[in-house]
Amino acid sequence: MSYETILLEIEDAIATVTINRPKKLNALNRETIQELHEAICELEDDSDIKVIIITGSGEKAFVAGADISEFADFSVKKGKKLAAKGQELLFDFVENLSKPVIAAVNGFALGGGLELAMACHFRVASENAKMGLPEVSLGVIPGYGGTQRLPQLVGKGRAMEMIMTAGMISADQAMNYGLVNHVVPMEELLPLCKKLAQKIGNNSTVAISYAIKAVNAGFMNTVNGYEQEIEAFGECFGTDDFAEGTTAFMEKRKADFPGS
Repeated sequence: MSYETILLEIEDAIATVTINRPKKLNALNRETIQELHEAICELEDDSDIKVIIITGSGEKAFVAGADISEFADFSVKKGKKLAAKGQELLFDFVENLSKPVIAAVNGFALGGGLELAMACHFRVASENAKMGLPEVSLGVIPGYGGTQRLPQLVGKGRAMEMIMTAGMISADQAMNYGLVNHVVPMEELLPLCKKLAQKIGNNSTVAISYAIKAVNAGFMNTVNGYEQEIEAFGECFGTDDFAEGTTAFMEKRKADFPGS
């Protein structure tokens, strides 16, 4: 199968999926999310593939966020649908995949990009990587699982700070927080990910699939935080702050939020 926004390379039972929108810093749009879903479905069904690596093209960005131009004029209903569909097609799908998925974070991982990296089973970062969830600076909240997965990985307090300040952290900070497992020079990023993938590939694929399921189950509870996130994310689309935040972004100026 051929793709417009991603590249697929297979070598020694390891599949490397590269998000390839360099002019947009690999920002996620609907087409990219759909193509990632289709490619990962294909790899999941391929018994020869043992591990999947997801990365971005170039050396500037893993994924620098979502493509804001696609949803700046969305209604509350459309906002909820956007989050729900994205979680189903890609983020929840990746997290619950039976095959291990490693994020090779090569630069900016912001917004939906960090959410995609967090949906992967673990993360390796290049030294120049920067990570953050800047959504509140646009008058919205993370809608692809960020409010749920970030606290699981770094703790509630750090997650709250990252989300509320909309700031970025360095690769070293991410390492200290437990957000990434390793930080290496750019030229060592994919080689290390492939080395780890080879180690994983030496083990039982069936046991690994059960391990993934068991670990994920430990983070489930009676309150569905993801459904709560979808509701809140969608409601943001009906606020004046969202209208101002997205307009300011498009006009390349600082937002002046009315607080409503």
